[in-house]
Amino acid sequence: MASNLETLVTVFGGSGFLGRNVVRALCRRDYRVRVAVRRPELAGYLQPSGKVGQVHVVQANLRYPASVEAALRDSDIVINLVGVLAEGGAQTFDAVQAKGAETVAKAAAAAGARMIHVSAIGADAESPSRYAKAKAAGEAAVLAAVPSATIFRPSVMFGPEDQFTNRFAALARMSPVLPLIGGETRMQPVYVGDVATAIADAVDGKAKAGATYELGGPEVLTMREIIEAILAITDRQRMLAPLPFGLARFQANFLQFAPGAFKLTPDQVTLLARDNIVSDAAKAAGLTLEGLGITADSLEAIAPQYLWRFRPQGQFQRKSA
Repeated sequence: MASNLETLVTVFGGSGFLGRNVVRALCRRDYRVRVAVRRPELAGYLQPSGKVGQVHVVQANLRYPASVEAALRDSDIVINLVGVLAEGGAQTFDAVQAKGAETVAKAAAAAGARMIHVSAIGADAESPSRYAKAKAAGEAAVLAAVPSATIFRPSVMFGPEDQFTNRFAALARMSPVLPLIGGETRMQPVYVGDVATAIADAVDGKAKAGATYELGGPEVLTMREIIEAILAITDRQRMLAPLPFGLARFQANFLQFAPGAFKLTPDQVTLLARDNIVSDAAKAAGLTLEGLGITADSLEAIAPQYLWRFRPQGQFQRKSA
């Protein structure tokens, strides 16, 4: 039986939040991993993810097809994880998530490599969100070039180093009042480790070719419930101030230039107006984590393992009276 070490998997965007988890999952299964990133000199921390020589970091930029072609040369499987949550300079939604995905797919097709593409729940060509439109365009471009590609659409992901739970925990540490945008919008937070496992399973050949999977956690929660859970985990009592979408969009025109946890773009506000949950169609077709045989971890089970650092007493929590 052939060893996985004979299989070369190239991961575009492997240094990001999801990417580093995917690299670790692939290394545990003994694949050779080539990580294609814009700044390879900043991705040295990926080397200990595997055995000596198992992880190789190379330079590639999705806006330059020649660099993409060079990065996936001799690859057996290509995984595209590249995406941006907010635009900046040349890194626009269209350039990265639509045209960039197309560039990777065309190069994978030319190389005869199998492809896995990560999009997002909410990808919709008719969406008012430019992020969601670009995600849908990327999916269409990938399937046009590689009809057998497997596409994964995760809901909002959480885990150490995420820009979701850590962001609200950081805000709660700094402010006595938290703005609540889309408080009744439903989400299905999914643990990044479970998404990485699903992608590794697809590399193993366990996912359907040409299928689109929707990945959500075990619970459907409103935005209010998610923030309340984060506050409970971090042992903070904060007032939640609901913001109408109109006012939130107005404020986002200014906050899009803010640093760190205070950053909020108008497009992110638009996204918060729509539910972000696994569809009934995906459930019926078995195109979910459960369909892959993965038992999803909950926010309540995982988040305390890394959000404890935001508690006033650190890893210790106040005892109930």
